[in-house]
Amino acid sequence: MGQDHVGILLNTSMYRGIPQRRTGQESISNYEEAAQTYGFIPCFLRLGDIDVRKGVSVAYKFNGYDYVKSVIPTPAVIHNRALYADRSAHQKIRNIISQGKIIYNVNNRYSKDVVHRLLWNDPYICQYLPNSTSASSSSLRLMMSRYPDLILKPIRGSVGHGILRLKRDKDGWFLIHPSRSGKNGWTTTRLRREELPVWTRRLLIHVPYLIQERIPLAEYESRPLDIRITVQRGITGQWTVTGLFAKVAPKGSFISNIAKGGRAFPVDLLLTEVFAPHIVPTVITHVKTLALAVATHLSSQLPLLGDLGMDIGLTMDGRPYFIECNGRDQRYGFRKAELNETWKDTYRRPMAFARYLLDNPTVSALYARKANPN
Repeated sequence: MGQDHVGILLNTSMYRGIPQRRTGQESISNYEEAAQTYGFIPCFLRLGDIDVRKGVSVAYKFNGYDYVKSVIPTPAVIHNRALYADRSAHQKIRNIISQGKIIYNVNNRYSKDVVHRLLWNDPYICQYLPNSTSASSSSLRLMMSRYPDLILKPIRGSVGHGILRLKRDKDGWFLIHPSRSGKNGWTTTRLRREELPVWTRRLLIHVPYLIQERIPLAEYESRPLDIRITVQRGITGQWTVTGLFAKVAPKGSFISNIAKGGRAFPVDLLLTEVFAPHIVPTVITHVKTLALAVATHLSSQLPLLGDLGMDIGLTMDGRPYFIECNGRDQRYGFRKAELNETWKDTYRRPMAFARYLLDNPTVSALYARKANPN
């Protein structure tokens, strides 16, 4: 197997940390090991260092001792691990694709309302979706009339930032929102005449939010839990489940994001503590089936997805519900759950998919046309 370059596209902040091996939760060494398995030389690059006209890029490569910058032909296959908000960046990516380059997970942060709308059209998946709608004063009133427990989340938010909860008890509605201390604490505000506080109404005017029915989640030690499942394409080009782990919210919280204090556990170990042990294998199989259906449907609608991290909630009877997904999976949760081999697999599988794309130019050309129809 020849030594081809494979590109790993990073945001500037992470890219700058490569020489000192300071890349946060992204493991550069895992990429090195995984790429070599499939006959690749990994190179780490930024979008700004890709010269579309000349067909070359400035990228970090490991020379056996250090990471040094090299000018190389722009790799034929690039795995996108960066986030881009501005239109010029997306236009540049389209220009690169138009030259026959393959960038998978080309857009790895679709808004929650877009994903929900796409999934709602699938007759199998829609039965596993919490009822959701874009936030407005009228839609909020309608959802409050239908459900006693609601989650409000930014449609482009991540790792639990900006999430609010509206809940009704015998005394009326109350809002649970992040503490203004800046820590991971929560504050409860009782609503007057079912009206949100002024600051919340202003927030919903300026930031697009999604209102979602809150599914009554299964709990471990009185703390809600959900499942993070990584679904990726590999050497065959087909979607497979790479791994999954359970996330448990910290005490007093309703969100399980690890970045917000949630804890990660091996899924079978934790679910055996929550459900009757004999039904756990069935619950896990149901979660995997749903995740694969979501990945298959989204990849039929969106350009060249190859790597998705999904959150799946479970009710107390073990029924799964799709919560959300994104294309820049925070893989370190597997390490936190002490699932080190699975953590490494989350890097191996994308490199295997890169090999599949490079070795199947006809398939790659079809992907390129779908990613850049113009």
